[in-house]
Amino acid sequence: MDVRKRVYGDNVLPGRKSKSLLLLMWLALKDKVLILLSVAAVVSLALGFFQDFGTPRASDDPPVDWVEGVAIIVAIVIVVSVGSVNDWQKERQFKTLNEKKEERTVKVIRGGVEMLVDVHEVVVGDVALLEPGEIVPCDGIFLSGHNVRCDEAGATGESDAIKKLSYEECIRIRDERLLEDNVKKARPSGMDLLGHTDCFIISGSKVLEGVGSYVVIAVGTKSFNGRIMMALRTDAENTPLQLKLNDLAELIAKVGSLAGLLLFSALMIRFFVQLGTGEPARTTNEKGIAFVQILIIAVTLVVVAVPEGLPLAVTLALAFATKRMTQENLLVRVLGSCETMANASVICTDKTGTLTQNEMTIVAGSVGVHAKFVRQFEDNKARSNVDDLNTSGDRKHVQDFSLDQAQLNQVFSPALKTLFNDAIAVNSTAFEDRDAATSELVFVGSKTETALLKFAKELGWADYKQVRDSFEIVQMIPFSSDRKAMGVVVKLPDGRWRLHVKGASEILTDRCSRHVVVEQDGSGEAIETAPIGELERDNISRTITFYASQTLRTIGICYRDFEQWPPAGARYVANDEVEYDDLAQDMNLIGIVGIEDPLREGVREAVANCIKAGVGVKMCTGDNVLTARSIAQQCGIYTVGGIVMEGPVFRQLPPDTMKKVVPRLQVLARSSPEDKRILVETLKGLGDVVGVTGDGTNDGPALKTAHVGFSMGIAGTEVAKEASDIILMDDNFSSIVKAIMWGRCVNDAVRKFLQFQISTNVTAVVVTFVTAVASDQEESVLSAVQLLWINIIMDTFAALALATDPASPVLLDRKPDKKTAPLFTVDMIKQIVGQSIYQIIIILIFHFLGSQILGFHDHTTKESDIVQTLVFNIFVFAQVFNSVNSRRLDNKLNIFEGILNNYYFMSITLIEIAVQVLIVFVGGAAFQVTRIGGREWGISLALGLVSIPLGALIRCIPNAPVERLISKIHLRPFWRKEEKLPTTRADAEPGFGFAMDRMRDNLGTFSTVRGGRMRSSSFVVKSRSGRADADAPKVVPELLTMFPSLMASHIVGSNWTPQSNGSLSDPAGFDPSRSSAALWENKFEVHPDTPPNDPVFKLLGARPSTSRP
Repeated sequence: MDVRKRVYGDNVLPGRKSKSLLLLMWLALKDKVLILLSVAAVVSLALGFFQDFGTPRASDDPPVDWVEGVAIIVAIVIVVSVGSVNDWQKERQFKTLNEKKEERTVKVIRGGVEMLVDVHEVVVGDVALLEPGEIVPCDGIFLSGHNVRCDEAGATGESDAIKKLSYEECIRIRDERLLEDNVKKARPSGMDLLGHTDCFIISGSKVLEGVGSYVVIAVGTKSFNGRIMMALRTDAENTPLQLKLNDLAELIAKVGSLAGLLLFSALMIRFFVQLGTGEPARTTNEKGIAFVQILIIAVTLVVVAVPEGLPLAVTLALAFATKRMTQENLLVRVLGSCETMANASVICTDKTGTLTQNEMTIVAGSVGVHAKFVRQFEDNKARSNVDDLNTSGDRKHVQDFSLDQAQLNQVFSPALKTLFNDAIAVNSTAFEDRDAATSELVFVGSKTETALLKFAKELGWADYKQVRDSFEIVQMIPFSSDRKAMGVVVKLPDGRWRLHVKGASEILTDRCSRHVVVEQDGSGEAIETAPIGELERDNISRTITFYASQTLRTIGICYRDFEQWPPAGARYVANDEVEYDDLAQDMNLIGIVGIEDPLREGVREAVANCIKAGVGVKMCTGDNVLTARSIAQQCGIYTVGGIVMEGPVFRQLPPDTMKKVVPRLQVLARSSPEDKRILVETLKGLGDVVGVTGDGTNDGPALKTAHVGFSMGIAGTEVAKEASDIILMDDNFSSIVKAIMWGRCVNDAVRKFLQFQISTNVTAVVVTFVTAVASDQEESVLSAVQLLWINIIMDTFAALALATDPASPVLLDRKPDKKTAPLFTVDMIKQIVGQSIYQIIIILIFHFLGSQILGFHDHTTKESDIVQTLVFNIFVFAQVFNSVNSRRLDNKLNIFEGILNNYYFMSITLIEIAVQVLIVFVGGAAFQVTRIGGREWGISLALGLVSIPLGALIRCIPNAPVERLISKIHLRPFWRKEEKLPTTRADAEPGFGFAMDRMRDNLGTFSTVRGGRMRSSSFVVKSRSGRADADAPKVVPELLTMFPSLMASHIVGSNWTPQSNGSLSDPAGFDPSRSSAALWENKFEVHPDTPPNDPVFKLLGARPSTSRP
C-alpha cells in the first residue's frame, strides 16, 4: 500500500493555502488610491507636526494641524480593515461550505476480502464496489456488474444515464458494429456514434442503479475531478471598476500635483517680489517660516485634491451589498465580482441543473384517452393538445378535457387511483433514501422510475413501500432493449393475477385493446374500461406525437388481469416464467406520461428580467439539439433572430464567421467544455462582460475564464464552486438577477459618491488656490481643521450614506455599461461642474464681500470671525444638500425616490447637521469659528438648499450639446475611452494556458469517448513522441497514469460504436435530433420567425424557414 501511495499518490487534494488576514491587508494596501492617500497622510502628518511644534504659535491657537494626517491614516486603516476582514470571512464561509459533514467510507476488495475504508485511503489498484446513490470517489475501469448506470451530468454535462460495461464487452460490441458497417459498405455517421455506454468510471459521477465493481486507476490530483480542481487554482483579475478607479487615482494625482505646483510657483513669485521690495519687513527667521508656509499650503492643496472617502465608499458599498446578498442566498467569494455583474452583458448558462432541476419529472400526460393533464397548467397550456385534437381534421375528440396535474385526484375514482399507484409502486426497483449532502429524502434509481414515484408521492397516494410489500410477486420481467418495456405479475387479494407493464408508449399502446375511462366530474367507484377503436387509436397516436414534438419522453403504463396462473395456452421461457409476448397482449391502457427535466421555478421571469436589463442569455448544453431548443423556448431564451447550433459545427466556424455568429447565438447544443470556453473567450474578445453559470465539473474552465462565474451551492460540484466567483446557495437561476441588481447598486453607489466627492474637491481646491494667492499671509479661507471636517469626516459619512441605498428592480430598467464606458457619465459631469461653479462663486463672494453683505464696517476681529464661520457654514450645508442631490445619477427629477427605505442616509444626514451645529456653538478655537446669529444660519441653510433646485435645473440641460462640448475641448480621455477591436486571439493570451491545456486534455478524452470520436490527447502524443531523459529515474509503473487515455484510444481507435437500443430512461432509443430536418441536415437553425431578408441567412448559407420544423 505504501508503494502504491508513493507512486500514484493519496486520494486527497492538497489544501489550498488560504491567505492570512495580514496578507489580505497588505494586498489591499496596494490599491493605487490608497497608495496616493498614504503618501498624502505621511506628508500631511510631517507638515502638521512642524506647524504645531516647530513654529511659534499664539496662546489661544491650539496645535491641531497634525490631526488631518492622523485622520487620513485612520481612514486608510478603516478601508483596509473592512475590505480584508470581509474577504477573510467569505473565504472561511466558502471553506465551511465545502467541508464534508461526515467522513465517507467506500467498499473495496483487497486481497479478496471486502472491507470498508475511508474515502481518503483508497489507492490505485483497489477494486471498489458500486451501489445506487453513491458518488464515485475516484477514476476507474468497470470490471463487472448488473445494469449499472451512472449520472455523469455533474462531470461531463451528459444528461442521459450512461450504462457501464466491461472492457471486453465494449470490444465485442465495437467489433460487431464494425462488422455490420462493413456489410452495409458505409461508415457510421457522427449521430450514429452517439451511444450512452462505456467502461469508464469517472470521479464525481453518481450511480443511479445497479451494482458492480471497478478497478481504481487514478486518485487525488491524478483523477478527473482532482486534475481539474488543481488546474483552476489561479488568481483573480482586476474588475472593470477597479481599473477605472485606478485610472482616476492617477488622474487626480497628476491634476492635484499640477495645481499644487502652480500654487507653489505663484506664491514663490510673490515671495521673491516681496524679498526684492522689502515689503513687508521680515526677519531671517520670519522669511524661513514664510517659505515653509508656502510649501505647506501647496501640499495642503494636493491633499485636498485627493478623494479620501473614495476607497471607503467602494469598500462600504461592496461590504453592504455582499452582506445583503448573503441574506438572499448569494455567497460572494470574490468581492470584486459583485460590481463586475453590474456591467454583465451576456450570461452563458448551463441547462441541466441550472435552468432545469436535473430531476426527471412527469410534466404532462393522458390518463385513459381523454383526460389530458399538465403540470402547472396555467403556465403551460401549450402542453395540452385538447384544442388541436378538437379542431383538426374531420374527427372531433369532443370528450377530451384538460386539467392541472394537481387536480387528478378530483377526477380519479378511488379504484383507479389505487390501480395507477400500484402500477407505479410495484413495477419499479427504485427506492427512497436520505441524501448524504442535504439529509433530505430522495428517490434513488433510474430517472424514469424516480419520476413516476415522485409523481405518486406529490399526489398524496399510498406509500410505495407499503404497496410494494403488500403484493406477492409471481414473475418479474426485467427491462429489455428488444421489448422496450418491463413488467411484473402480482397476485391480487381476490385470487386473480395482474400484469403491470411500463415502457415505450408507441409499442405498448399497440398491445392494448381497451383503456380506462376517466370522467371529468370524477364519478364512478369501480375501474371502468372501454374499447380502443379507430378514433381512440388516432387520439393516442396524435398525443404521443404531440409529446414527442416537445421532446418529452413518453412512457406507457398498462395492465392486464388473469383469472388463472399460469394463463391457459401460455408458452414458457423457463420453468416458472411465461413468455412476455403471451402476457403483453389485449392489455388495458392506464395512461401515457410525458417526462422531462423541468424548468426551475422562476426561471422564465429571471430570463425575462435579464433581457429587460439588456443582458443576453445563451444556453450551452451537452444535450441533444431539440431538447436544448425546447427548453430554450420555454425559458424565453430562443427568440426571433436567434441561432441554435451544435458544438461540432460551432467549433469549426472560421474566426471571422464565429465573431459574427456569436452575438446571435442563443443555444449551443451538444457542446463540449472546450466549446463553452471558446464561446466565452469570443464574447470577451468582442468586448462583452460575461457571466457563466454551471454546476458540473465540466463547467470549470468556462467558469474560470468568464468575468464572473456562478456555481450552484447545493447541486454544484466542488470543482465548480472552486472555479466560481459567486455561489448560488439555493441553486436558483433567478438569483442571478439579484446579483445583477446588487452589482448595479454598488456601481451606482460609487458613482453617486464620486459625483458628490469630486464636486467637493474641485470647490475646495479652487477656493484654497484663489484665497491663498489673494492672502498676504499665504492662508486659505478654510483652516486645516475645517478642511479635515469637510474632506475626511463628512466624506466618510457621505460614503456610508450613499453606499447604503438598497437595490431595487428599477435598476434593471436600463442597459449595462460597456467595459469601455466612462466612469463619469455626461449627467455626472453636468452636476459636478454645475455644483462646483455654484459653490465656488458663493464661497468666494462671501469671503471677499461678506463684511459688506452683512453690513460690517468696523472690520473688527469678531466680525471677521463671523464672516469666516459663515463661509465655513455655507460650504458644509452646500455639501449636505448636494449629498441629497447626488442620490440620483440620471436626468429624472425625483431625488427623494426610495429615501425612506434608507434609514442610514436619513440618520447620517441628521448627524452631519447636528455635529455642524455643535462645531459652530462649541468648536471655538479648535475649528477657528465663532457663534453666529439667526441671520447667518438662515443664509447658510438657504444657500445650501439652493443645491437641490440647482440640481433639478442642471438635469433639464440636454446631454447632446454637453457631450459635443466635452469632445470639442478634448476631455475625451477623462470621460470616454476609445473602443479598440482585439488584434490577437483571446485564447492566445497568456496567464491560463498551461492549466487550460491540461484541463482540455482531460475533458477532451472523456468527451470524445462519449461521442465515439477520438482525437488523440496531446499529453499522450507528447508521451509517445518525447524522448526519455537519460538522467531521469526509470519508474515504469508511473506510465500507468496514462492508462485511461491509452485505453480510450484503443477502444475507440477504430470508430467504436456502443450499441444503444434504448433503456428504461429512453425506452424507444429515440434520437430526437433526427426529427427536425433543418437541424439534422445543417446542425443549426435560425429562429423560424426571423425575417427572410435577415443577413444571418446569407452568413450561414441557410434558407429561411417557412414553418417550424
